[in-house]
Amino acid sequence: MIRPLSRAALILDIVGAVLLFLVLAPVSIVLYGPSTGGSVVQGTSVGGVLLAGVLMFGGVAIGRLAPGLALAAAWAGAIVQMSVGFGPLPIDVAILLVLYATAAWGTHRELWWGFGSVLLGGAVAAAYMVLIEGVSFGPGIGWEQLNTGVLLLLVAVLALGFSWVCGLLWRVVLRARRTRTAQLQAESLAAEEQERVRIARDMHDVVAHSLAVVIAQADGARYAAAVKPEMASEALGTIAQTARAALSDVRMLLTQLRHRQGDGPQPTLADLETLFAQVRQAGVEPFVTVDPMPPGEPPGAIQLAVYRILQEALTNAIRHGDGTVHVHLAWLPERVDIVVRNTVDGDATGSTDGHGLIGMRERAQLVGGVLRAERRGGQFVVEGSLPIGASVDGAGSLDLLQMNERGEAR
Repeated sequence: MIRPLSRAALILDIVGAVLLFLVLAPVSIVLYGPSTGGSVVQGTSVGGVLLAGVLMFGGVAIGRLAPGLALAAAWAGAIVQMSVGFGPLPIDVAILLVLYATAAWGTHRELWWGFGSVLLGGAVAAAYMVLIEGVSFGPGIGWEQLNTGVLLLLVAVLALGFSWVCGLLWRVVLRARRTRTAQLQAESLAAEEQERVRIARDMHDVVAHSLAVVIAQADGARYAAAVKPEMASEALGTIAQTARAALSDVRMLLTQLRHRQGDGPQPTLADLETLFAQVRQAGVEPFVTVDPMPPGEPPGAIQLAVYRILQEALTNAIRHGDGTVHVHLAWLPERVDIVVRNTVDGDATGSTDGHGLIGMRERAQLVGGVLRAERRGGQFVVEGSLPIGASVDGAGSLDLLQMNERGEAR
């Protein structure tokens, strides 16, 4: 029944309740106290009013901390007030504040306790004023009393219900704020995760290919050093050139990470020949066919995706292939199809769960395409279909499936 509340908020509630009590309790005694008659009865009534005020405003003080206890205190104060013969008083403002608190900050059960208190409290107040106080809007009894009681019931329920409804509206506002905060946190976490994935993908694309070329050249230079020193010198030159290019790519990537992804130059189709040359220097001969040729200048995002997919596929061929790789690009009016095949060594695992293969699939998905990488017998095949202009729909997946079936038939 006690909810978490900051010390500052609790102190603010207590101070506000005390100030309201100090203002409204004297007003209630001055305006209504003298009407009770003799001094003994008057003193008892004054004490009852003060006790009722303490109970009610005590509920106000803990309204946010413990709405259920505050509601009980308000009921106790109202009962004390009626027991000493008083009808509505200025201190009854505390009841409205407590009902507001139960609707705004109470639990689900306390919320409906507050609603029940609105109905029951309105009925009790109307009955007390008609039967005990003798309030009547007509000279007679019977229907006049009934009409008076119904009217007082409506007024009391409306007054108490208005406070409860205001608290309910604030409860909705608080829930909307919490929902919005949770949504923003979820979006922030999702954005951070996407950024981590992008960094991992870009780092892999930029670094892994160059390192594969460097490793292949270093292994070749080590074996050739004893037989043909000039080949070792040529391999070292290739290593130096590839390392410089990799360093330049890493610097460009760091610039993009420091600012925005689109800052700085991005690889295009014009850079594919340099990529193929690096693969040849690593000892793998790519056999490239482009049929049909691009009908025009493809979008930059498609060019980047094609470059990165081919870069990773050729890197896998360097690591696990036997020295040859077949690359086929088909630039159709609505899409570009990519097929990369290389024969894998007998001891190669051909895993399709590596970071590079995941990155290739993500590259294809980012532009609305699809990609499949799998081992088929003694070959490792990468096949993808990327849309040009319009996004890929279900037909794109069907085309890729048909392309795979044609490849298996070949």
